[in-house]
Amino acid sequence: MTLQAVLDEIAATSAFGVVAEVRAGDRVWRGAGGVAERGSTRPAPAGARFRAGSVTKSFVAVVVLQLVGEGRIGLDEPVGAGCRVTVRHLLQHTSGIADYGESERFRSLYGTTEAILGLRHRSWTAAELRTLVDGQPLLFEPGSSWGYSSTNYLLLGLLVERVTGRPYGGEVERRILRPLGLRNTELPGSSPYMRGSHLHGYLGEEDITVFDHSFAGAAGELVSSAADLNRFYRALMTGQLLDAAELAEMRTGSALGYGLGLATRQLDDGARLWGHNGGTFGYETFSWTTGDGVRQATVAVTPRAGGDTGSRMNQFVVAAFREGLSTAGRS
Repeated sequence: MTLQAVLDEIAATSAFGVVAEVRAGDRVWRGAGGVAERGSTRPAPAGARFRAGSVTKSFVAVVVLQLVGEGRIGLDEPVGAGCRVTVRHLLQHTSGIADYGESERFRSLYGTTEAILGLRHRSWTAAELRTLVDGQPLLFEPGSSWGYSSTNYLLLGLLVERVTGRPYGGEVERRILRPLGLRNTELPGSSPYMRGSHLHGYLGEEDITVFDHSFAGAAGELVSSAADLNRFYRALMTGQLLDAAELAEMRTGSALGYGLGLATRQLDDGARLWGHNGGTFGYETFSWTTGDGVRQATVAVTPRAGGDTGSRMNQFVVAAFREGLSTAGRS
C-alpha cells in the first residue's frame, strides 16, 4: 500500500482530515486526505497547520538542554531547595510527580463534551495548573520508576522563566523557531485561534478548533505543520540545536522508551526512531526521525468519534521508514 493510500484509508475510515510529510535526504513527499473542515468540499492542504499536543515537550526539552549547555541549569541538580526531584527527572518523566491532567479537579472540569466546550475561552496560568497537584505525595521515589506526567513540563516551563527572566514560549521562539525558520509553528499562549491554513478539529460533532490551550502550556500547546516538525527533528538530530554532549543526554533512556523530551521506538527491522506523539482535543500527531537525521515522517489527523486513527497512523509511520518514498504514490 502506498503512503497516499494509507492517508486515503485514514480519511475514509477514522478522520475528517489528515496531512503528512516524509523526508529522506533531499527528497520530500507531502500528502493529505479528507477535508480541512467538516461539511466543506475543500481538500485538506498538505501544508495545513494543526495542534501538535505533546510534541511541545521536545521543544521545551531542547531549550532546557541549551541552558544546561550554557551552564545556567544543572541537569542533575534539584529543582528546588530540599527537593529530591532533579531537572533530569522532570525531562524524563521519572520524577514521580502526579499528572495535573489526571487530577480530580481537572477531570471534573473537563469531564464531558459540554463542559469542555464551555471552557474553550478559559485561560490558565502555569501557577494555577500547578495547584491542581499541590499536596499530593510523589507516586514513586524520583528516579526509581517512570510515569508520564505533564506536570513535569509545566515545571520545566517555569524553570526556564526563572532562569532566563522570559516566558518559556519566548525562549522557544528565540532559540528554535526563528533560527530554523519555522514560520508555521507557534506557542499561542491564551489565544484560542489558529492563524493561516489549518485543519479544523472536532470533539464528537462539535468544532473545537477555537480553544484556549493554556491548559496545556509547556506540556502541549504547540501549533505546527508536518514540514516544520520534520525540519525541527532533523535539525535536532544533526546537531543544529544542541552540542554533542547535550544531544547524547537527550537520547539517553532507550530502555525506558523515553529520553529527555524524546520518545524512542524500534521497528521490526531493528531501526530505532526518535520523536514524539501528541494528542489534544480534536487532533492527533505522530512525528519521528532516524537518529542520524536522514529521514523524518510526520502525520497529523483530526479524528472522528470512534475512529481507530492510532493504528493507521502507526501503519503510515512504519511504511515511511521501512520502504520510504518508494511507496509514496502521488504527491
